[in-house]
Amino acid sequence: MAEEEGIEGTGEQQPNGEDNGPEFGLIMQYVKDLSFENPNSPAVYQWQGAPKIDVQVNIGANSLGSDIHEVALRLDVTASADDGVAFKVDLIYAGLFGARNVPDEQLHPFMLAEAPRLLFPFARRIVSDAVRDGGFPPLMLDPIDFGALYMQRAAQAQAELGESQAPPEVTGQA
Repeated sequence: MAEEEGIEGTGEQQPNGEDNGPEFGLIMQYVKDLSFENPNSPAVYQWQGAPKIDVQVNIGANSLGSDIHEVALRLDVTASADDGVAFKVDLIYAGLFGARNVPDEQLHPFMLAEAPRLLFPFARRIVSDAVRDGGFPPLMLDPIDFGALYMQRAAQAQAELGESQAPPEVTGQA
């Protein structure tokens, strides 16, 4: 006979209101803003060679209440060649996340690393479809390691904080 999930090790159910464990959940996701520009059409379709693709990623998070947070993943993609800009896609793809009983030191990495990881595959598909619908071959963005980016930014911020707290005679020395 299978045991029911409950209080760890006891098999008992927790009474309503006594579930104090941390919980994260994706409530919904949506396109907040989408723009596709094809400024050099129809001449762009005659250009030779592959364009250079520039991808910029930005992540924003804000609290909408005590347990609800919006995370917005912004992707700015520009394809350019010697003749000019082939296309430009600007997408803000967002999600509402619920977070209950989560300490602040865990909430910050979740909102800036894990939540964008969950949103990215959907944003990637939207960019690919927009590029294809604009008359170009679909653009499949490479996966992004948001956890590594978060750790890199945290280390960079810590280094900058450490430098700003250093005595004046130490700062600026190589």
